[in-house]
Amino acid sequence: MVDISRLDFNLATTFLALWEERSVSRAAHRLSLSQSAVSASLARLREAADDPLFVRTREGMQPTLRAIAMAEPLQDGVARIHTAFSTVTAFDPATSRQHFSLGMSDDFQIAIGPLIARRLAAEAPRISVTFRQANRHRVEALFAAGEIDFALVAQPNVRSGLQQQEIGQSGYTCLLDPIACGLTLPLRLEDYLALPHLLVSFSGREGIVDHVLKNLGLSRRVQTALTHFSALPPFLTGTRAVATLPVHAARSIAAVSGLTVCAAPIDLGEYSVSLLWQRTADNPWIRQIIRDAFAQFRKTEN
Repeated sequence: MVDISRLDFNLATTFLALWEERSVSRAAHRLSLSQSAVSASLARLREAADDPLFVRTREGMQPTLRAIAMAEPLQDGVARIHTAFSTVTAFDPATSRQHFSLGMSDDFQIAIGPLIARRLAAEAPRISVTFRQANRHRVEALFAAGEIDFALVAQPNVRSGLQQQEIGQSGYTCLLDPIACGLTLPLRLEDYLALPHLLVSFSGREGIVDHVLKNLGLSRRVQTALTHFSALPPFLTGTRAVATLPVHAARSIAAVSGLTVCAAPIDLGEYSVSLLWQRTADNPWIRQIIRDAFAQFRKTEN
């Protein structure tokens, strides 16, 4: 039997780094250690657990069933130790000078970013905030690098190292200049397919519209592809073209650009929106600010 009382606490942090990174080299970089040091710690972990814990595959270091069972208790234990050694002070937003870095894609920045900023200015004038470009593909890396404190993400697919709370749903709509398009609304399917399309997506190649149309045996012509929703107004104003985007972004852009929002002539469904944060760096107050801003904007849509 291994004497647990003699185990080095750093082994727990090494285990969690390997659990989240699934790579000895990335875990070493994250911990500011050499790969040989991490490999040595992994050997000690394997001896203590009497299990390989992480097995090298083409997809990286994959956890065994024993490692999966150990992960959550170790995460909880490390979080409790971190809390115990942290200086506990009451958080007062009215006097705090804390800085928050919030990760979200620019459709959320456009729609709810101003609501968050105005709320902070009114209730916490000394608190500052940075909005970082983030999405479901980049959010874990941004958290791991310490570049964001909280994130608002559509349909996240993250591992258990992050806390996650679904806070609502959103959907899609169309944005266009109907005069330039020579159309009367509502938008008919034949007109929608005949118009040149502006695509906004992370990959810059395809989006939800293309997948739905393909299932219907239809297709569209994408004339221009962008990676940021905020770039849409000059591309659409006075132009015969249409963009399909999240409803919260479309309504925000329309409010300041003079463009028109209209329903898409195909069913694009809805998607979940979740708030993410690390258990060891939580702040319930700012989480509530973000939830309130999202709820406030959704209320104005209805």
